Amino acid sequence: MFSYRPRVWLSVVLWLSAYVANPLFAAEPVDNSAQQFVIYQQQQLSKIYIDNNSDPLIKWAVDELRNDIKGITGSRPELIETQTKQGSGIYIGHFSDALMQDISLLSADTHKHLDAAWESFSLSIHGHNLVLAGSDVRGTVYAVFELAERLGISPWTWWADVKPLTQTELILVLNDGDSFQSPSVQYRGIFLNDEDWGLQPWAAKTFEKEVGDIGPHTYEKIFQLLLRLKANTIWPAMHPSTQAFFTIAGNQQMAERYHIVLGSSHAEPMLRNNVGEWDHTKLGDYNYFTNSQKINAYWQTRVDELGSNESIMTLGMRGVHDSHMEGSSSIEQSVAMLEQIIATQRQMLSQTLNQKISDIPQVMIPYKEVLELYQHGLVIPDDVTLMWTDDNYGYIRRLSEGQELQRSGGGGVYYHLSYWGRPHDYLWLSTTQPSLIWYEMSRAYANGAQKMWIANVGDIKPAEYNMELFLDLAWNVDSLKADSITQHLEQWAAREFGHKVDTKVAAVMNEYYRLAMLRKPEYMGWSQTEPTTQTQISDFSDSEAINRISAYNTLVEQVDTLVKLIPAERRSAWFQLVEYPLKAAAAMNNKFLYQQLFTNSDHPSQQVEYKHKALQAYGQIEQLTLQYNQLEQGKWQHMMSMSPRNLPVFKPPTFDFVKRTGEADIEQSHTHYRAASQYSRHSQQQNYQWQSVQGLGYSATAITLSPFVNQHFDQQQPWLEYDINIKEPGDYQLELRFLPTHANDYQHQVSVAINGKTSGSAKLNTQGRSEEWKTNVLRNAQIVNFQFRATKKGLHNIRVGLNQTGIVLDQLAVYPASQSPAYEIPVAH
Repeated sequence: MFSYRPRVWLSVVLWLSAYVANPLFAAEPVDNSAQQFVIYQQQQLSKIYIDNNSDPLIKWAVDELRNDIKGITGSRPELIETQTKQGSGIYIGHFSDALMQDISLLSADTHKHLDAAWESFSLSIHGHNLVLAGSDVRGTVYAVFELAERLGISPWTWWADVKPLTQTELILVLNDGDSFQSPSVQYRGIFLNDEDWGLQPWAAKTFEKEVGDIGPHTYEKIFQLLLRLKANTIWPAMHPSTQAFFTIAGNQQMAERYHIVLGSSHAEPMLRNNVGEWDHTKLGDYNYFTNSQKINAYWQTRVDELGSNESIMTLGMRGVHDSHMEGSSSIEQSVAMLEQIIATQRQMLSQTLNQKISDIPQVMIPYKEVLELYQHGLVIPDDVTLMWTDDNYGYIRRLSEGQELQRSGGGGVYYHLSYWGRPHDYLWLSTTQPSLIWYEMSRAYANGAQKMWIANVGDIKPAEYNMELFLDLAWNVDSLKADSITQHLEQWAAREFGHKVDTKVAAVMNEYYRLAMLRKPEYMGWSQTEPTTQTQISDFSDSEAINRISAYNTLVEQVDTLVKLIPAERRSAWFQLVEYPLKAAAAMNNKFLYQQLFTNSDHPSQQVEYKHKALQAYGQIEQLTLQYNQLEQGKWQHMMSMSPRNLPVFKPPTFDFVKRTGEADIEQSHTHYRAASQYSRHSQQQNYQWQSVQGLGYSATAITLSPFVNQHFDQQQPWLEYDINIKEPGDYQLELRFLPTHANDYQHQVSVAINGKTSGSAKLNTQGRSEEWKTNVLRNAQIVNFQFRATKKGLHNIRVGLNQTGIVLDQLAVYPASQSPAYEIPVAH
């Protein structure tokens, strides 16, 4: 079976002979010159050897592997704890363990790679032995789960019920003899957030009733998942619905047991959950200007409690919960006080932990208003990691440049795959386009964000795939290229559902993400939050609405066809990972678009039909959600909500929309649509090349400049040219659609020349949470327009120049100036 993880499997094939017997799994051919290791054959199972002084976490991981193998073969491998080489088998351990040293099976090159390395490991075959060696405890554990995944075990075996499939033979093949891995990013993890409608009620009412909250048993399952995904860091859940992590007995100890690094979000300095731990009645105002003594004592208590837990300390100070710092009357005053606070926190850490301050992992997160303070001169010590953030909608606001790239503390990124806030939440389904995650995180890495990556994953479910993609990139940022992003999704689908359906499943999922790129399901009511507004008719024309309904209905039909090919053991996983999100998204679109068609129709019989279909769509969401919460004999009861925060978008249809007038006609013959990647000519500058990114944008082929290192083109701009055949002279409008990415200096700019004559330029960036920014992130497009006159029919040349890297052009359209623009630029299939 070809590997799921391209970073590892380029030279690895796992031959599972039972896959040949099972038509769902077509095994890849084996290179006869490669080294092979028989794990299970003719009812014979390899033994597993570990050092009897192995760390308890390594012993746990090995026991998990033994259970995984039993799930595949029906037999559990024998485990032998020893410090000397015994018979042939699978040897697992820290490379400096007495056992690993005794068997002398690690090459000098492997020793060199693993010695003092961070979380690294090697897999190698030596004679009749398979050796898994790690540079440290976590590295060894990652090696164990690397092998488990190569045997067909999904990291989501528990969290998405991807149950093992029985096999009759397991032979591991390593094409290059050794396989060495080490992480691209040092600290890799997730933030549990906005857990009020999923993770918290599920833990409290279903999984961990004895605690009535997200407690140690829930965290244990989360930590196990993180280790299977080669992650190491957690920002615990911290909403008012959840008790603070440190206040629940066993949470802290569970993190220590699983060697998980504790961190906290931008709003929780010094590992303190202010929402749950700052008692205004006893402690007074959370105002450092007037109450610094009590606040310092509050922070000191947490540092004292850390014990031997690994941690990354978030520095600085904001309000009690995701708000600006209290007590300041100006930016200058805030900057001065924040610098004083950071100095105090660092002194506290160094004295309490009795370490040199530069040896203590610390992070500063310039989020929202704190970024403004940083831009106004806030000085952050050099050894502190600067952790940049996206704009909450997947577009990173700022990246390191200049001297920031030389900081000893390095850089990082806090990235949202789920969000609560304005202009609208997306807490229900996970629809961030995988290629957008790839592009933004690859660009971040290229600009120095290599120390720490954290993804806000909401409730984990249903963000399984996007979470895994994010962590795969954090482990090996080079594992995917601009033209191989879909391959990752195909290999994920093959691992979860079999090779017979992998490309079809990937195609369905890609279309699901692409349609949501134009408008997420949560945004289909054209309402907003903070403040909350009511739903209204969409900006889609009726013809666009009909086409969109058709596109989603096609996806539903494909899902219903593919489910017949899914093994019975994987049907529950199929529903969680594919069927629920796709069908729920389709139903949400149908609910609103049929409401719109009802509103705009003048035919009573049509209105009856449209009303029925809108109500039916709402009922489908209800039924799908009920089915989700009844899966696996109620295992996931209370996990899935169809109405997070009970926002207007989730309500039943009411059929009281106000009809809009003057809708665009997207079928006009004088309109020209083009994917930006369909250029006629191009020019490159300073070794920067045009690169179409697979699956990116509504066109799924959006184009940008590569490499992604920040670069200005002050002299001569790189450009793209398009030849448009205009049929009639007249006044026309050129519409360019970019992704709403950000520049450090807010100076992304496009220039346009038509038929060799300059038509003008436009800035592409927004600042803050302006109305334009809200519009852009809800439609995932920054739209700019240029008017021009065509004095004759025939070919007209359009040249588009860009002044920086980091700009992504998705689509363009040319249409008569008298014509209203369409919401959608169609894509040819």
